[in-house]
Amino acid sequence: MNVLIVYTHPNHQSLSHAFLQRTIAGCQENKEIDEIKVLDLYEEGFDPVLVFNEQQRRRDMHKEPSLETYRQQLIWADKIIFIYPIWWGRPPAMLLGYIDRMFASGFAYRDKGGLLPEGLLKGKSAVCISVMKGPTSYPLFWLNNAHKVLMRKALLQYVGIRNVKFFEFGNMESAKGRQEQKLERVQQYFRAVGH
Repeated sequence: MNVLIVYTHPNHQSLSHAFLQRTIAGCQENKEIDEIKVLDLYEEGFDPVLVFNEQQRRRDMHKEPSLETYRQQLIWADKIIFIYPIWWGRPPAMLLGYIDRMFASGFAYRDKGGLLPEGLLKGKSAVCISVMKGPTSYPLFWLNNAHKVLMRKALLQYVGIRNVKFFEFGNMESAKGRQEQKLERVQQYFRAVGH
């Protein structure tokens, strides 16, 4: 199994980065995982800005030469792991820009003329690991689970990825947030997970 980790946080001293390190450690301990690649969007200097004009048309986005390396990463991966904080009830703009640019028609899905497209990334699985300052129940009760709906239904299932697991941790800036326990839980999950 090939694992691609898409990491989105500008600070390598953050709790998100600690989750990245524990995810990598768990994957390295898993005999089912052949190779791990990490895409750190901030460190990479990924350009999240969409540009459409007479030279760059939206219908050609799936062929954008500057994104070919990133497309090959997604094709290569059997499991895609997203690690990010929840800011304003949603993932960071950097990750949303990556999604906007990478999950393009002609690459991630194909319109068939019906209600839903054909997902071209089917057969892959995904894990979303997110942390937030507020309580874990906040997205469910105040935002109608908007973050999970966005990632699971509006993105991943739309492009054919049906197997989606969430780790959504709240109270992460609290002294009672049990950060170490949650880090260990994630590492144990990846130590044993299959496709």
